[in-house]
Amino acid sequence: MTKIAGGLERAFAARGFTEPSVEELRDAAGVSLRTLYKYAPSRDAMVRLALEHRHQRYLSHIFTTPTGSVPQSLEDTLDRVADWMRTEASHGCLFHAAVVSAPTDRSLRSLLERHKAEISQLAASQAGNDVTASDALVILEGLTQAWPLAKEAALISAKRLAALAKRAAVAH
Repeated sequence: MTKIAGGLERAFAARGFTEPSVEELRDAAGVSLRTLYKYAPSRDAMVRLALEHRHQRYLSHIFTTPTGSVPQSLEDTLDRVADWMRTEASHGCLFHAAVVSAPTDRSLRSLLERHKAEISQLAASQAGNDVTASDALVILEGLTQAWPLAKEAALISAKRLAALAKRAAVAH
């Protein structure tokens, strides 16, 4: 199942959600069409499977270090998000792209909302009293959305905003 989900994720990340044919998705998943449809009986199911896989990989990449410990500050988290953007998502957020490709699909919107809520809550909880989940959401989203245009400058700005949020939290 992980092999299928990973192949689908790579195909959608590379070609978008409307471009790859079912045959291309089958080839990317490395299985027969019958097996692909067994685990994902529709294109919508394939998209959801790919996004769930992406969510788990993102959580692991951002919130687990090679030693198994977790980043302790929002700045550490921002560095890991920038690393993800450099290697995995230079064109922007795959969850946002999915919603854009099917704007009336409530299940995709729900996946996007759950993904962003979980990420921002984890980032805020690791940062302690430095930022709220809402602060973390805005800073992380700013970084991921600005990355395709500004690259490293987006990381510098995100870190500056995180420092301002931390100072504001300490002042209150």
